[in-house]
Amino acid sequence: MDSLGRFVCFYLLTVSSSFFFSQARGQGSASVFFIDSSTHRFLRSPASNDVVFKPDSMSLPEVSAAVSVLLGFAPPASLSAAGSSKLNEVLVPNPFNRPRAVFVLEVRGTADPTLAVNENSMFKSAYETKIDLGLNKAEIELPDESEVSVFSLDEQSADYTENEISDFASWMGGLYVADTLEVLNGELTFPLAKGDQLKLHMSKEADRKFTTSLLVLVRNIRRAMELHEDLMHSTHSPAELLTGSYDGIKVLEEQYGSEGVAQHGMELLVAVMTKIFDSLEHAYKGQIVGAILFNEVAHVESGKMLNVMYTSRPSARWLAETKTSLNTTIVKVLLVRRTLAWITGIILLISTLLGVCFLVNMPITKDTLLYSNVKLD
Repeated sequence: MDSLGRFVCFYLLTVSSSFFFSQARGQGSASVFFIDSSTHRFLRSPASNDVVFKPDSMSLPEVSAAVSVLLGFAPPASLSAAGSSKLNEVLVPNPFNRPRAVFVLEVRGTADPTLAVNENSMFKSAYETKIDLGLNKAEIELPDESEVSVFSLDEQSADYTENEISDFASWMGGLYVADTLEVLNGELTFPLAKGDQLKLHMSKEADRKFTTSLLVLVRNIRRAMELHEDLMHSTHSPAELLTGSYDGIKVLEEQYGSEGVAQHGMELLVAVMTKIFDSLEHAYKGQIVGAILFNEVAHVESGKMLNVMYTSRPSARWLAETKTSLNTTIVKVLLVRRTLAWITGIILLISTLLGVCFLVNMPITKDTLLYSNVKLD
């Protein structure tokens, strides 16, 4: 019986360990980089002396609360005291100094971008922390839509030209060589750090999908900047949230594995995000902060980690309809006062009309009292 009991305990332990290991792999890991403006300071610097404690990790509700505060809104009431303390360690403690514009991008398919960001100055100076995936989703709570403009960067577009591909390659310091036999079938070459190069062949499906996903991201960013220009000239200037996700890395990993081409693709993506944030800083005049999330889980069906949710606010009409009815006595007093006012006004009007009539019908004769020199002794 002892051997049987040991076997049963060992079997149960093995099954439970396998279950929890599979759950951890299914949940994955994630990290977030808060990128501050180069001209304005909205975040605490991790290397500065004013940071007493840097949190080892943040939960998704805490990350979403940080985004809400950066937009200029109060954090949700559900945020715990520990979460508020973490926000104080990330954000500069000045409620009057908020960018009111945040660029949030979730990169799915990679959880450890260390190799890609080590050579990038923007990410090296960013505020980095791990994400505790106790909850795999959270909501960025925002007030009424009139107070914040949300622009989605997930809009897909399949139409692109060779000129657009060539312009993108030149923008990134690369080169596009078109195929003379078939349109949109050329080769892209991008320079990387340490003298490496990334070559993408548009004739290969994985390379084409990765390249077009970058083109779509850059195109949507430019559309967002055009919308910002329109909002700047409007009478009402709402806060602006640019949010989206990127799944192009997983295409290269499925085709080439996690090393080699996929790693170089990650380096190119980091360089593209750096150029994008520089463009946003120029368009927003430094009044913007970036939040880049790296999530190991790359399944589209899992959805984004941060979603937008509008908190309902009662309208003025709704408040008027729910006012308590006035006291009956007050109503009667108001009625009596209005009646007296109307009666008094009518009497004064009639008296004025009668006086005018009498004056008009007066006989034109000299009145002895009016026209005589009266001497008073």
